[in-house]
This record gives sequence, structure tokens and C-alpha cells, in this order.
Amino acid sequence: MARKKEESVLCQIRKGEKKLSEVIPAELVRQPIVEIIKKTHPDWSTSGFICVSDLNQFRGKYVQDVLETEKGEMSVSVLEAQVMRSLKEHELLSKNINIEFDRQLTFGERLADKITEFGGSWGFIMVFTSFFLLWIAINSVMLIWKPFDPYPFILLNCSFLALRPSKPPSL
Repeated sequence: MARKKEESVLCQIRKGEKKLSEVIPAELVRQPIVEIIKKTHPDWSTSGFICVSDLNQFRGKYVQDVLETEKGEMSVSVLEAQVMRSLKEHELLSKNINIEFDRQLTFGERLADKITEFGGSWGFIMVFTSFFLLWIAINSVMLIWKPFDPYPFILLNCSFLALRPSKPPSL
């Protein structure tokens, strides 16, 4: 099966051809960022496209401008600098803590999670219901001859009865 060639469009900033998956329609860019773009590219039009990497650079500039305006000074904290660098480089700032948590699980904890995952699934409910109905059917048919678990099917319902002491504890 032949692959379709992805359509290319022109990025207004770099003036180069980009795939549709690498660009965003200019009409979706927020107005404050459009104003920053127009400062360096006066021919900017909302009817074209902008590539994601260029848009991230302008977003970083916007965040930096907002932070400087709010603080009233040029010094930026380390965290704010990381945020701006991350926006420019299109990185993620946060980690997936679930991966970190899963690495610390012991074998027993992972096994318990898998058992719980199956025990709460529809598959388990269907298997258990089928087993339960089969158990009742077999015992009901054998009721005529010699049932191994007569009605009310106590072995199935209360399997702990075998562990119960024969005499009640004395007081």
C-alpha cells in the first residue's frame, strides 16, 4: 500500500516548506503572541501558517515579557529561566511520577497490583459467574444421586467453615 505524501505549506517566519504536522494555522495564535511576532515580522498574516518551533520561541519571548513586566526588573529566577528555555526548546518541565513510583515497587506489590487488576475486571466477573453457575448446575443435577455440596451450596459460599472449631470456645 503506497503512502500518501503529506501536504506542505509555507512557514511565514522561516519562509520554508513545512509538513502540515509541523505547523499551526496562524489564526489560532493568541493575540499577545501575534503582537510580538509582528514586531519582528511586520508582514505576518493570520491567513498563513507558523511552524511549531518558531511559535515556541515567540511563546518563550511572551512569557519572558510577562514575567519582566510583573516583576519590574530584568532578573529572573532559575525556575522562570528554565520555563522560558523549555518553551523555546519545546521540552517538558514535569516528569511522569508514575514511572518513578513504579520503579520503586517490590515484587509483591507488583503482583498484588496485577491480581487486583484482574480481580476487578469484567473478565473475572464473567469467569466467576460462569464457575458459580456451573457449580450450582452440577450440584443440582447430582442432588438426585449424591451431591458433594448440597443446597444451599455451603462449600462454595462459606469455604471458611472447614476451619471453624467443632466446639465453641468455653468461657
